Amino acid sequence: MSVTTSGYEIRTSHRVWRSAIELLSSMRFAISLLVVLAIASIVGTVLTQDDPYPNYVNQFGPFWADIFRALGLYTVYSAWWFMLIMIFLVVSISLCVIRNGPKMIADMRSWKDKVREGSLRAFHHKAEYTTAAPRVEVAAHLAALASEQGYRFKIKDADGATLITAKRGALTKLGYISAHLAIVIICIGGLLDSNLPIRFQMWAGGKSPIRGNGAISTIGPDHRLSSSNITFRGNAWVPEGENVSTAILNQPDGSLIQDLPFSIQLNKFVVDYYSTGMPKLFASDIVVIDHKTGERVPARVEVNEPFTYDGVSIYQSSFEDGGSRLKVSAWPMTGGATQPMPLEGVVGSNTALPGPDGDTIEFTDFRAINVEDISNASGKTDARGVAHQSLEQELNARLGSGAKTSKSVDLHNVGPSIQYKIRGRDGQARQYNNYMVPLTIDGERVFLAGVRATEADPFRYLRIPADEGGSVKEWMLLRSALTDPGMRAAAAQAFAARAADPSNPSLRDHLEESANRVLNLFAGATPVNGPDGKPVAGAEGGFAAVAAFIDQSVPRAEQPKAADLLLRMLEGSVFDLWRIARHNAGEPAPAAGDDSSRFVRSSINALSDSFFYGAPVFLQLDSFQQIQASVFQVSRAPGTKIVYLGSLFLVVGVFAMFFVRERRVWFWVKETPAGTGVLMAMSTARRTLDFEKEFADLRQVVGAELGASDESPVEPPPTK
Repeated sequence: MSVTTSGYEIRTSHRVWRSAIELLSSMRFAISLLVVLAIASIVGTVLTQDDPYPNYVNQFGPFWADIFRALGLYTVYSAWWFMLIMIFLVVSISLCVIRNGPKMIADMRSWKDKVREGSLRAFHHKAEYTTAAPRVEVAAHLAALASEQGYRFKIKDADGATLITAKRGALTKLGYISAHLAIVIICIGGLLDSNLPIRFQMWAGGKSPIRGNGAISTIGPDHRLSSSNITFRGNAWVPEGENVSTAILNQPDGSLIQDLPFSIQLNKFVVDYYSTGMPKLFASDIVVIDHKTGERVPARVEVNEPFTYDGVSIYQSSFEDGGSRLKVSAWPMTGGATQPMPLEGVVGSNTALPGPDGDTIEFTDFRAINVEDISNASGKTDARGVAHQSLEQELNARLGSGAKTSKSVDLHNVGPSIQYKIRGRDGQARQYNNYMVPLTIDGERVFLAGVRATEADPFRYLRIPADEGGSVKEWMLLRSALTDPGMRAAAAQAFAARAADPSNPSLRDHLEESANRVLNLFAGATPVNGPDGKPVAGAEGGFAAVAAFIDQSVPRAEQPKAADLLLRMLEGSVFDLWRIARHNAGEPAPAAGDDSSRFVRSSINALSDSFFYGAPVFLQLDSFQQIQASVFQVSRAPGTKIVYLGSLFLVVGVFAMFFVRERRVWFWVKETPAGTGVLMAMSTARRTLDFEKEFADLRQVVGAELGASDESPVEPPPTK
């Protein structure tokens, strides 16, 4: 009983293995895998790969972002399931070739000369001839004719007759084999250049990604890959005048350090520009220093023109700041101070901000050239970045905050800019982007000061009007005066004395009270409470506070009239505030006119937006010493040549399959009472119009060679 059971289990196991092999080696299974890979490739093309995870959260939401991350859709081409499918595809097509390849080769080499006269008469494409020449002579003529037509032939005597078997285009079978092998070779090359070898080293060699930042020289061997690593693709950041001998390989949960067999020294980074200011050339003059021989090899790396040394290709990926030295003026954005503090910093380092708050400035980037579209003055990128109520929109439309324009795209080089973060004691930080020189937007010269909460957000810009000296000094003087209650009261008094009839003291007092109220609201000194008695959110000052006050205090039907009155009152009292501030600073009073009015309106807009700027200081770039850095992509990709070989096999295979047609011809030559009879039959794997024409031509040529006409009965054409 046990022997019988054991035999049954062996037979069952054999059937299971045979069924599994048949499934793996079937073309349907391989095509299914190819379809899945094609869909995955579409996903990898449509969905941006290797972006920071918060970007996907912002795009898809936390629920779907987590699901897509679990499926590996953010790194499709290095996902475990993608590589597993490729492995199964390689196995499937390899088994298919192993199973069917020998049969195809045997069929290609076979002459199929075991046919008889009866089977040849069953062919659809056949012809019969009778000639008076002897059988040997006829056979010789037919063999020579087949050779002239490009056929290889074989002569055989059978049953008192001579059989001439000829074939042409048998290499089409190799086309099938070549096309299938091409897919296998390409997949192997892709797997070799994928993340699979690195993952194998992580699994077998105990390598693990490192999380966080640290000096590369201090990173241990558990997080480093040998310079003899067969395949890798990483980034190397090299400042001008320095060299590196490692590359960073980004992984989903950290980074690996790849040691290079050489060092890359950057002598100079070169950028060339078009007349519009758009860059047209990035190039790096480098020196490759071989670690084994010490040889120094100079080279230039440009975009799409890499340099290859010791099997490692160096590509120009991008460029960044390499630690430029900056000198800035820190203008206070809070309190009554008006004088800037000089500060120095280096891009990539931190500088303590003087003051009791303990804030730190982190300089993150410097750009000497910025090509921007300065035609967008729609207000969508203003610093307030909040949804306006209808009254706020009316206020902004009247005062021109974010003045609308219908200009087309206008690209210009707007000069140097710096990016930095101001981090508080609590660790929270906002990012800022300030331009060094004023820009002319809608006919006004303004300094753009950008702010954003996270890197995923666009910069929103505060527009600080430039004074006659091309600086922010006058606006800073006005900002400081707005924070002083005494100067606000003096400005309200001066405005009332200037605007009211001197003979009507009560009207003057009422106007002074209203002007002082609107100044206090605008300065954020008077909170605006809602119906519940709590301060209205987002109405801490600026236009938002004035709008909230009108919404809470004025009937809706009278709000447009009240808004117009308060806006004119605000503009007039701010002009007097500016005049008083200049007087206290020992400067002459501003001249009344269009230029002063325009400056006051722009200053009011910027003062309103400054409540959303959220920085204790405004950094104005004074001077810089630029140091560039190149970002190189370094890769060792032995699979590239394998993929090229596979592509060659694919081209040959497709050409052989579609342009080489296998044809076989048989001549049955035998002696008959009427003379020597010849039966010709022809076949092909694919019946086409070309084959029909070729058969007709061959039938005519054979008849002419034998001096006889075709005696086979005419068959009706096949019905549809």
